[in-house]
Amino acid sequence: MSRLVVISNRVPVPTPGVPPAGGLAVALSGAMEARGGLWFGWSGAKLPPGESEPSEPKITTADGVTYAVIDLSERDLDEYYAGFSNRMLWPLFHYRMELTEFTRISLSGYHRVNRLFAQRLAPMLKPDDVIWVHDYHLIPMAAELRAMGFRNRMGFFLHIPFPPPDVLTALPNHADVVRSLAAYDVVGFQTPSDVENFETYVRRERVGRRLPDGRFVAHGRAVTVEAFPVGIETDAFAAVAAASNRNALVRRVRDSLGDRKLIIGVDRLDYSKGIAQRIQAYETFLLLDPEWRGRCVYLQITPKSREEVPEYAAMEREVAELAGRVNGAYSELDWTPLRYVNRTVGRNALAGLYRQAAVGVVTPLRDGMNLVAKEYVAAQDPENPGALLLSRFAGAAAELDGALMTNPYDVDGTAGALARALDMSVEERRERWSAMFERIRDYDVTWWRETFLEALERDDEAPPSTGRMALVR
Repeated sequence: MSRLVVISNRVPVPTPGVPPAGGLAVALSGAMEARGGLWFGWSGAKLPPGESEPSEPKITTADGVTYAVIDLSERDLDEYYAGFSNRMLWPLFHYRMELTEFTRISLSGYHRVNRLFAQRLAPMLKPDDVIWVHDYHLIPMAAELRAMGFRNRMGFFLHIPFPPPDVLTALPNHADVVRSLAAYDVVGFQTPSDVENFETYVRRERVGRRLPDGRFVAHGRAVTVEAFPVGIETDAFAAVAAASNRNALVRRVRDSLGDRKLIIGVDRLDYSKGIAQRIQAYETFLLLDPEWRGRCVYLQITPKSREEVPEYAAMEREVAELAGRVNGAYSELDWTPLRYVNRTVGRNALAGLYRQAAVGVVTPLRDGMNLVAKEYVAAQDPENPGALLLSRFAGAAAELDGALMTNPYDVDGTAGALARALDMSVEERRERWSAMFERIRDYDVTWWRETFLEALERDDEAPPSTGRMALVR
């Protein structure tokens, strides 16, 4: 069995005594432990002032997996990470063209760091390694390795949405992005809609076509392009939620609620998550359904992120002001309608809070998948599950058809859906939940990993499976 090499922007180097941060890290490290593996990427640290290029990668070995990381210079982070990755690709791929900022300097930095990654990784590669590259930061990685002479099987998975051609072509170097994707043997997207957007682009721009066996020819290379929706560790997360009564934080929150119903939202602070629109919808709900005042509490957990990007700082102020406005208008001496928390909550406590919540609100303006929706479903009590309110623009909406679907741009409609969720009978909640739970249990993170690797290790001449995208409702 060939060794698995994973390349990502950040590498979750294990710390003794500290469990892995999430299901994705567990799934990938588990695959590498089984077959031998190498995980390469950025350490998360900056080079000392005056140093422009990292030395040899720092190596850590744990459970048979080698973790190799390099530090990056402040210039690299400004241009590659904060610049092209997060001020051009991230907003554009989330359909926010008005927030994009393209410069030739940041584009040059993006390619420079991808080339640097390839150069530092190259001496560590073996001829039969299977290489799996993750996410938008590293789209050119296969092209850089191919230019160095590597002919290994290489796959790429995009964790965020792939936009339609009318959006993608706003990127000045859109042709290079698609040409870079064509350097891989397998390109994985989250949903069939993303695959359709890719197909429409290559057809409209006349750079490729779909073959009879389902693959694509793009820029002269045959590439497997399919939907592989990311899952979670469903059974493990459900078990943690079921045992959450032992968690002190969960008990304190439960005691503070009394008999009030909990509404929960959990999102990284990002303009793609629709947090401001969600708070406005909750404000409208309190206005239009006054009988719920004093009978429910909305908990919004929103860790800060990318504080070096100006748009995120502006959003932080906007959301804090909205939360203050709602509480100022509707609070009573013994009731605060909205609890807004700007810090990370541990996995065990979060599972317990999901289980307590009568409604989970997941309403991004655009999202590749959104695993919070799946975690909320996994955490529920089968006898008395909560209701999931889900944006139609989340990738998870293609699978979780038991959710109440909403349009986050329609504030009044979202407010009405919230009232319906709170009033939903336990019989309807059970019926909706059971179908969703079955789905996320069958197609969990292990299924995602194994299905992608099966496609990646398939012989070039073997026709791809014809049923994978049909697995997504």
